[in-house]
Amino acid sequence: MNAPADTALGNAVPPTSVNLQQILQEADIQPVLAQLDAELVGLAPVKARIRETAAFLVVSRARAALGLEAATPSLHMCFTGNPGTGKTTVAMRMAEILHRLGYVRKAQVVSVTRDDLVGQYIGHTAPKTREVLKKAMGGVLFIDEAYYLYRPENERDYGQEAIEILLQVMENHRDDLVVILAGYKDRMDTFFQSNPGMSSRIAHHIDFPDYSEAELAQIAGKMVGAMNYRLDAGAAQAMEEYIGLRRQQPHFANARSIRNALDRARLRQANRIFRQAMQDSPEVDAGQLATITAEDIRASRVFAGGLAPQS
Repeated sequence: MNAPADTALGNAVPPTSVNLQQILQEADIQPVLAQLDAELVGLAPVKARIRETAAFLVVSRARAALGLEAATPSLHMCFTGNPGTGKTTVAMRMAEILHRLGYVRKAQVVSVTRDDLVGQYIGHTAPKTREVLKKAMGGVLFIDEAYYLYRPENERDYGQEAIEILLQVMENHRDDLVVILAGYKDRMDTFFQSNPGMSSRIAHHIDFPDYSEAELAQIAGKMVGAMNYRLDAGAAQAMEEYIGLRRQQPHFANARSIRNALDRARLRQANRIFRQAMQDSPEVDAGQLATITAEDIRASRVFAGGLAPQS
């Protein structure tokens, strides 16, 4: 910052400029953005929006340093998209960015659903909601499937009470809490239409696209490596075919469904190795224990035309 001394008065002259690169370096958010790139396959539009938001926060901090920012900018967000598209992961990285830039005190995300906020009888909702808010204060509150808070078809539902408390806290404590609402886009749109007060408090909307088949295959490879397994050539081909079939079925949840499929493949692999060891030789090497084969993938009911377990 540029802040020369006023020798005549003995007082410091307010700064007239700031160094944005210095703010960026001191906040050290580039590693967080790099981690986001490494963690998530694809999602180019989402990553671009996160970088744009980070740039906005850096500039807002510079404006505050020069006395140009009258109040803390509204940072409440809405993440829309299908399950398994990385919304929770992005929320965690967003909390780190906000913390490093000084917009929240803690780089924490408290993730909740309707059941954590809404009670089942009179007088139960307010203390539940306030307890969650107390826990999340100073960080980020992530409300998944937020539209379930509003159930107009049930006049005895207590979700509206939770919404009213949230609205008050989102406005009065906007400098100490960031709320991220998440869920399917069409349902979130309907929720905002029914709750204009909530809509007016959400400044940033980010839509998460579904993954392509190629991206899902890449995600499967990353997951397998993180588990210290590998897919042999036949298993890799089988996994690509599985993805193509599974995407056409109901309840497909992108990366979440891929993880569940791999968990089931690991279970089949373990049983295959165990059976072989009991029938032939009990000795197994690291290569056998780490390799998932086509047999382990193709045993899924998806290849027989059946439905995969919901995920």
